[in-house]
Amino acid sequence: MPHVPNTTKGKLTRARLLDAARSVFARDGYVGTTMSGVATEAGMSLGGLYRYFKDKEDLFAALIADTHDDLFRASGTTKHRLDEEPYEALLESNTGYLTHYYNYRDVMRTLVEAASVEVRFREFWWQMRNRHIARFTTVLKTKCGIEEINGLPVTVTVEAMACMVEQSAYVWYAQDAMQESPMPVEQAAEVVSRIWYTTFFGAEAQAGKSEDCGRQRA
Repeated sequence: MPHVPNTTKGKLTRARLLDAARSVFARDGYVGTTMSGVATEAGMSLGGLYRYFKDKEDLFAALIADTHDDLFRASGTTKHRLDEEPYEALLESNTGYLTHYYNYRDVMRTLVEAASVEVRFREFWWQMRNRHIARFTTVLKTKCGIEEINGLPVTVTVEAMACMVEQSAYVWYAQDAMQESPMPVEQAAEVVSRIWYTTFFGAEAQAGKSEDCGRQRA
């Protein structure tokens, strides 16, 4: 059984192993990473690594354990209310998401690869994105009274917009080495936020809706 440390030394060793794992996954990708490679990176014996993690899947699961909650929290903590200052709220939310994505772009890149080859991580990714979609859909319905966008259920449009942000973040940051020039997080957040605002609170989308919900104050 993998070792769950309860001593300071054990916790520090586990953290060192996770740091090494992050470096190796970033360098070699999910498929190319081996337990022996992580052990070498950490300066530890292979047996010592297996004492903490039973296999590569278990190791990567530990590495991304907090990613879901951190991304959700980063994109949900806003000073502005969506029903009162929609553009400002969207900008804060997208800035939080993209900042966290940028800081963990190596982990997110590996997660996309892992999700393509391991059911466990495909389910993790699916739950992560659906949690964001459900939260925004609920706020639109309960706070803004928006049930449809141009005749389509609002959930469908929210899902499409979430895909746009997710894929944009992947292209801009998870694959940043392929970019001719970097995309600043502040600029990225403004670009996607304006698209979100136009889609959900623009004149066409808001035809027949209350003018109090969706009035841009930016």
